[in-house]
Amino acid sequence: MSGEFILETQGLTKEFKGFVAVNNVDLKVRRGHIHALIGPNGAGKTTFFNLLTKFLPPTRGTILYQGQDITHEKPAQTARRGIVRSFQISAVFPHMTVLENVRAALQRNLGTSFHFWKPEKSLQPLQPKAEELLASVDLSRFANELTVNLPYGRKRALELATTMALEPDLMLLDEPTQGMGHEDVHRVTELIKRISAGRTILMVEHNMNVVASIADRITVLQRGAIIADGPYAEVSANPLVIEAYMGTAETALQGAH
Repeated sequence: MSGEFILETQGLTKEFKGFVAVNNVDLKVRRGHIHALIGPNGAGKTTFFNLLTKFLPPTRGTILYQGQDITHEKPAQTARRGIVRSFQISAVFPHMTVLENVRAALQRNLGTSFHFWKPEKSLQPLQPKAEELLASVDLSRFANELTVNLPYGRKRALELATTMALEPDLMLLDEPTQGMGHEDVHRVTELIKRISAGRTILMVEHNMNVVASIADRITVLQRGAIIADGPYAEVSANPLVIEAYMGTAETALQGAH
């Protein structure tokens, strides 16, 4: 079974002084899929991501990655396995150019991140790969622009490029379209679809149109527990899901068909 699923959680639970933020979650993420984690505010989505990336220890339960138990690993060990989380904070250096940001991420992947005193020419071999990554997220023409000057949606695209520079097997995307206008949402959605080739994506996302258009499978959390899991058409018609969104998302869920 471990070959089919890249990530599994078994009975994953997190309690804070009696409050259960993540409640006995059994999740299976199929290799090569875009898997969306949705739910109303306070459903436990961010806490669940924090458990996966080891920012929080679980109260109980197991996390399996590539069939191996990684529940009690340190964050750095888990990251080295190829689990990379993006959009948690802005992961770019504002006063470096767009190209320099991607090159810095590639350098980090080589394990030379602290060698900032190395001569500039030593980074030249990274140039073709950096340019290729920029092209993949439609940022080639911004290569020499200072990152601080990029529009918000383009910054998010750059974060995708720097995440991909770390060559993740599993990308965890935390609200990738949050705060974006319609045009940026569409562009970033298309980018996620494009970069999902050959890798697995688990994403927390609030925009139902995004979820409907790119997710292979959807898991819905409410009060830390899974209330639905399956393809979009099935999940969006589930009475428990519609009720969980207290009617506010009923139109959003149905309207995104």
